[in-house]
Amino acid sequence: MKILFRFLFMLLVIFIPNAQPTARAFTGTYGINYGRIADNIPSPDKVVKLLRAAKIKNVRIYDADPSVLNAFKGAGLELVVGLPNGLVREMSANSDHALAWVKDNVKAFLPDTRIVGIAVGNEVLGGSDNELEVALLNAVKNVYNATKKLGISDVVQISTAHSQAVFVDSFPPSFCVFKDGVDQLMKPLLEFFSKIGSPFCLNAYPFLAYTYNPDKIDINYALFQPNEGIVDNKTNLHYDNLLDAQIDAAYAALEDAGFRKMEVIVTETGWASNGDENEPAATPGNARTYNYNLRKRLAKRKGTPMRPKKMLKAYIFALFNEYQKPGQSSEKNFGLFKADGSISYDIGFSGLQDISAASSRLSLKGIQAQGYYLSAIAITTSISVLLSRL
Repeated sequence: MKILFRFLFMLLVIFIPNAQPTARAFTGTYGINYGRIADNIPSPDKVVKLLRAAKIKNVRIYDADPSVLNAFKGAGLELVVGLPNGLVREMSANSDHALAWVKDNVKAFLPDTRIVGIAVGNEVLGGSDNELEVALLNAVKNVYNATKKLGISDVVQISTAHSQAVFVDSFPPSFCVFKDGVDQLMKPLLEFFSKIGSPFCLNAYPFLAYTYNPDKIDINYALFQPNEGIVDNKTNLHYDNLLDAQIDAAYAALEDAGFRKMEVIVTETGWASNGDENEPAATPGNARTYNYNLRKRLAKRKGTPMRPKKMLKAYIFALFNEYQKPGQSSEKNFGLFKADGSISYDIGFSGLQDISAASSRLSLKGIQAQGYYLSAIAITTSISVLLSRL
């Protein structure tokens, strides 16, 4: 048996000489985006308490702020940091700068802060900045090579998130392909991600799809509520919610591009609780319904109609309302929590005050229990003294 084991081991060494562990940035199914475009939200250390109480392990931030990274030390939470769009050109043009950035903003905090991923840019492809789009691939490569040189490529996954602007003909899902112009930049990027084992990261918003097409989309279909759904005539697959259809549209585009095995992970999805006059679906009731039903959907740990064996994973957008964000009112009101740490609506989480109150009650009970224990010792000691005198 030992001889056979050694023989098999030698075969692995010969035929898989470059085999190495592939970093995985998402464990479980439920994560959250921790944006900070506001000056009135809780401090990072309080955010850690909030996340731990909610049992949310997977967290994405949009930069690598040291105050956040230090607050997450020893918390047991898994963090994806962001390299902002404003740094993509620099990282693309200079590999030494990419190495310095990864060393200072990632390596320096490991392993105490569990940084498991770097998101290079956000929604770069399909935008209006062609120079930035062209720079993305080399930035991704330079950041990845930096993790290799620093010996952390097996624990830190490299990715970049895409909006649905990279697609054309996304309905029905099986018709979806990458847009002309985007596909020329997308395919080499996908080839590199396929090589290093990274997923396709998608920002998917049924809220936006419904807001722009309220006459074509049943709001119940967008909110995971009971509805007739749709059937994709090409595949005969039935969809009872819009998010699954959006994800399968991405799978169809990937298959058309030659990347059928690549996993799709939802890096942003959510529903606004307030909006402008042209956003009537942005209400607390709809936001609660979407996020509550989405949480139930993810807890089922199942895939989509097109990829039933690939368990759906999603980061919710967002942790807090962020009043300093530009754009329409909806952009400022995606938070599961308000700026003061209270819940925006009830989907099963507790606010900061509730957590603090619970901690205080536990502390008080501990003090009382200790008091009872000391009193018991005192009484026992007194009885022993009396008995010794008899």
